[in-house]
Amino acid sequence: MSIAKRRLSPEESRSMALAAARDLLIETGPQSVTLKAVAGRIGRTHANLLHHFGSASGLQKALAAYLSNEVCGTIGQAILKSRTGEGSVRDIVDLTFDAFDKQGAAALWSWMMLTGNEDALDPIVDAIHALVDDIGEGGHEDREMHEDTLTLVLMALGDALIGDRLSGSLGLVRDSARDMAERQLEHAVERWREEHDV
Repeated sequence: MSIAKRRLSPEESRSMALAAARDLLIETGPQSVTLKAVAGRIGRTHANLLHHFGSASGLQKALAAYLSNEVCGTIGQAILKSRTGEGSVRDIVDLTFDAFDKQGAAALWSWMMLTGNEDALDPIVDAIHALVDDIGEGGHEDREMHEDTLTLVLMALGDALIGDRLSGSLGLVRDSARDMAERQLEHAVERWREEHDV
C-alpha cells in the first residue's frame, strides 16, 4: 500500500512532512520549502499540510525546530564524548559547521528572515540554549560554556554564508574557519578537564 493511500496519524504525517522539507532544503534550497512542494513529495494534499503547519512560514519554523533538535542532540553527545576522551573536538566543530552549511540551517535562517519571518531564529536559539544549559556546569550559570558556544555558532553561521568566498579571497584554505574553531574549542575542553581533573 502506498504512503498516499495509507491513513497516517497526525504525528506520522507531520514527521514525514518535516523529513521531506529537510530533503528539499538540502537539495534545492530554502525557497523550495513550500507546502505545495512538500505535499507533492509525500503524496499529501496542500490542505493536509496547511492543517499541520498553518502556512509556509509555519512549515519553515517547524523545520528549523526539527533541524535544531536533531543537530543539538548529536552535538551534545559529541561534547560529552570529547570531555572523556572518547570523541574529538573536531567532531563537534564539523557537526556544528555541517549543520549550518551542508544541512542548510544557515540558508533557512537567511531565507526566513528575508521573507519577514522575524522569529525565524527562535527554534534554533532555543535548542542551542537548552543544549548549553544541559551540558554546562551549573546549567545556565556556566558563562564560559555560553561564550564558547556563541563563538562556535557565529563562526559556523558566518562560514556557511560567506566562508567559501571569503577564505578564497584571503588566500586561505577552505577549512580555515573550522581549524580556528577547533583550536579554540580544544582550549575550552582542556580548561574543563583541568578544572575537573579528568
